[in-house]
Amino acid sequence: MSKAALEKLQATFGDAILETHSDCGDDTALVKAESWKPICEFLRKDPQLDFDYLVDLCGVDYPERAAQKQRIEVVLHLCSIGKRHRLRLKARVGSGEDEELEGAEIDSVTSIWPGANWFERETYDMLGVTFRGHPDMRRILMYPEFVGHPLLKTYPAQRTQPLVAYRTEEEAGVPLEKQAPFGDDEGLAFPRNDHDRDAEDPRTKLNPHKTEAI
Repeated sequence: MSKAALEKLQATFGDAILETHSDCGDDTALVKAESWKPICEFLRKDPQLDFDYLVDLCGVDYPERAAQKQRIEVVLHLCSIGKRHRLRLKARVGSGEDEELEGAEIDSVTSIWPGANWFERETYDMLGVTFRGHPDMRRILMYPEFVGHPLLKTYPAQRTQPLVAYRTEEEAGVPLEKQAPFGDDEGLAFPRNDHDRDAEDPRTKLNPHKTEAI
């Protein structure tokens, strides 16, 4: 049925479908970035396709494609629970040979599949792709002051990042205590360190007779 989905996409969107294949049984369509959201809406709403489950959304960096404005490949994996078929959708965006990407943006699909929210934020955080129309386009794994996007293949492996002071609840915008669904007696504790150089080295608690690096 997924091959039929590829044929239906080609019949409906024509030149917006750049290529398709079913290598290793993975039915895949590469589409123009500007047609990303209309195609996704079609895949979700068409009763014969009914791709109601977003499995994954991520990005892949191909620096060698930078000159063709196709450096980042945004990849979407979809499944129809009722129809029992799957599909992979791809679009290419962005140029630039270093970390300063240009044109690395594409429409958000959170209005189609709400579960795309955190996936799109992760792709933005790790690769620098901006999702237009996303309700909360900010980092999700790295802290706001983090410089660069660590899954770009041009990210310097030896780069150091700035240390920042702990935030207050007002600065963070969320409570610093455990949040639902965790109760006070559930989940892992993450105690704070004060970064005081004169304070006791926490590593000595592991072995009080050994103070060199562990």
